[in-house]
Amino acid sequence: MKTIRMKIITVAAVVAVVYAGWMAMSSSANAGSLKIGMITTLSGGGASLGIDIRDGFELALKQKGGKLGGATTELQIVDDARKVENAKQIATRMIKKDNVDVITGIVWSNLAMAVVPSVTKADKIYISPNAGPSALAGKGCNKNYFNVAWQNDNLHEAMGQYVSDEGYKNVYIMAPNYPAGKDALSGFKRYYKGTVAGEVYTKLGQTDYAAEIANLRAAAPDAVFFFLPGGMGINFMKQYSQAGLTTDIPLYGPAFSFDEGILKAVGDAAIGMFNTSQYSHDLDNVANIAFVAAFKEAYGRKPSLYASQGYDAALLIDSAVTSVGGNVSDGDAFRAALKAADFDSVRGAFKFGSNQHPVQDIYVREVVKDGDGVTNKLVGKVFTNHSDAYASECAM
Repeated sequence: MKTIRMKIITVAAVVAVVYAGWMAMSSSANAGSLKIGMITTLSGGGASLGIDIRDGFELALKQKGGKLGGATTELQIVDDARKVENAKQIATRMIKKDNVDVITGIVWSNLAMAVVPSVTKADKIYISPNAGPSALAGKGCNKNYFNVAWQNDNLHEAMGQYVSDEGYKNVYIMAPNYPAGKDALSGFKRYYKGTVAGEVYTKLGQTDYAAEIANLRAAAPDAVFFFLPGGMGINFMKQYSQAGLTTDIPLYGPAFSFDEGILKAVGDAAIGMFNTSQYSHDLDNVANIAFVAAFKEAYGRKPSLYASQGYDAALLIDSAVTSVGGNVSDGDAFRAALKAADFDSVRGAFKFGSNQHPVQDIYVREVVKDGDGVTNKLVGKVFTNHSDAYASECAM
């Protein structure tokens, strides 16, 4: 097996934690301590997404004094560089050598599809702070798999509903050719009521969209829906603006195409565009107000939806470990505590559906300019307590 170089960051050394009364309880060597493995993208294309997830998770851990649920927590963070083989090798090491209790962090759905089944088969818990492929939400659901972000289709479903409500009848749709891209366009079409002027799947990691833009112009749609996260979105939006199409054919998309990092790079060309998200930094609830202030103080930038998902993933774990008194070796009890989702999410109302994916509100945001530059502003709600389309296929 090819050896990969892994950068492991130990956030807190494992230290014995003793509570009164525990001496007579479980003799498990894991009681009072917790090992978490984070596999995420910190270099190469899409690194900003993984960095945000990591930063949100680490912020929650620091706020808890290095102890989630009172258990001294060791967090190992390893860069997968957005490569499937890297992610698979890292997961194998974390399961077999490091004996982690929980794995989290994967950004990309193709990596999740390669890693999650092996994690759950090994009877380890996987908590997704991002990727939510449909194959893991329906027939491929598992008692050890929880998604604290969304099922891939969800934000796209909301935009399908929104553009229909806005009266668009002929929309051109684009996404990268990988599981999340296919879920994206399926989700959009599930709620969109008009005609699809064109359906295009681009190469994952593509940087030049000249051909796609030329074909799009020729199709003459009345709007464009695109899902292009990270650097893909930056390149597409800049090239779309340079082609002079912004005022003639408006762009719509999910938050993944309009996160804070993308908007910083694209600038004023994105102003006035709309996107859908389960999170916004200006959501008016106590947990989010505190989170945004703490994140800005710690990192000097507004939190994206990815940062909020990393933060919520840590809070979910904290709530579950608290519920089981720090003894995560009782798998049934730990899974039940995770399923209860007894924490104050920064997005507001949150609970798990029957397939352990979120049931939550989804909003529409407008790109605006404020004192900090170009950002998102919450303007309305599209769905309330929205669940995914695959839960009925899950046999749990």
